[in-house]
Amino acid sequence: MNVQPLAYFNHAGASLMSASTVDVMVSHLHLETRLGGYGAATHQHKALAAVYTHAAQLLSCDADEIALTDSHSRGWREVMNCLHFAPGDRILVGRSEWGGNYAALTHIAQRDGAAVETIPSTPSGEVCLTQLAAMLDHRVRLISLTWLPANGGLIQPAAQVGALAHAAKIPFFLDAAQAVGQMPVDVRALNCDVLTTPGRKWLRGPRGTGLLYVRRGFLPALQPAALDHFSTPLINGQYQLRDDARRFETSEANMAARLGLGQAIQEALVQGLDTIQTQVQSKASKIREALQRMPHIQSHDVGTQFSGLIAFTAQDLTSDAVRTHLAQQGIEVAVNGTAFTPLDMRARGLANVVRISAHTTTTDEEIARLLDAVSNLSDLTP
Repeated sequence: MNVQPLAYFNHAGASLMSASTVDVMVSHLHLETRLGGYGAATHQHKALAAVYTHAAQLLSCDADEIALTDSHSRGWREVMNCLHFAPGDRILVGRSEWGGNYAALTHIAQRDGAAVETIPSTPSGEVCLTQLAAMLDHRVRLISLTWLPANGGLIQPAAQVGALAHAAKIPFFLDAAQAVGQMPVDVRALNCDVLTTPGRKWLRGPRGTGLLYVRRGFLPALQPAALDHFSTPLINGQYQLRDDARRFETSEANMAARLGLGQAIQEALVQGLDTIQTQVQSKASKIREALQRMPHIQSHDVGTQFSGLIAFTAQDLTSDAVRTHLAQQGIEVAVNGTAFTPLDMRARGLANVVRISAHTTTTDEEIARLLDAVSNLSDLTP
């Protein structure tokens, strides 16, 4: 039986690590077997410190504004839990807000008596900047935005939202989980106070890693709920909270994974984020345009410009059935349900969508296999 190699189209979920990234991690684990965890970390001190330097270069900030986390959710949640609201306070979110963020915000708002409100969208799907500006008053205490939603190709106008938030002196949290590693990111230009991303998506890093950016001027307002002797070191007999973003870290971490993340970041920087964005968008455009020519396929991408995420459904087939059928042919795609982007999916009457995401490593042959398999889905319909 001739089994074709896996054609992987779920980089938006968890991308494929490079061989060199895996080698860095395995090498460190071997070092731990000889020197122990602490000894190996000491031996790799410079390499571990360089992860912050390279992450800062990636996000166009300073290294002391970076904390290493185990996921986007961890970093986002740790900072969010530092905030406290009062009855009548308002929290604004985009309609495409990531479900995990929205769940946490809803819980916090219910706890404190605040309200979570959705920023109206334009006909093309982005947050409406005019209506957002009209919503801003002294009761708005936070704007949270998912830059590139998980359920399709929309790119939100994050920099414009950041400019409005900055002018109104309202904290702006940006979920960049699908942006970092896929496109250039400049936190100064974005005017965000907090930005979070995992390492496993477009950066092609290992699972269990993430980056948290906290603007230096915003940091004094944040005291983490969980502290230890790393985040609050003993200085002159007194525990003092660290004066950098690493106050959100603890003393224990997976050093092999961190080094793997650092290697993945370096590779992205060497390749160039502009180059990566161009290649990803070129491959996505090729796929998207081909799908739009198939009468049994309905596209669900909205926006005026598109990211590398492609959403569709197939006539008379469930999204799970599509994924299963493609998997049988050695093609990996994802299915996104309501839980991922509940406000947007409900607003558009969608239960779930099939999601395709190609990376720079995706070949023309793999794209051809994908399109051929999707074209043949029409043969499965009753």
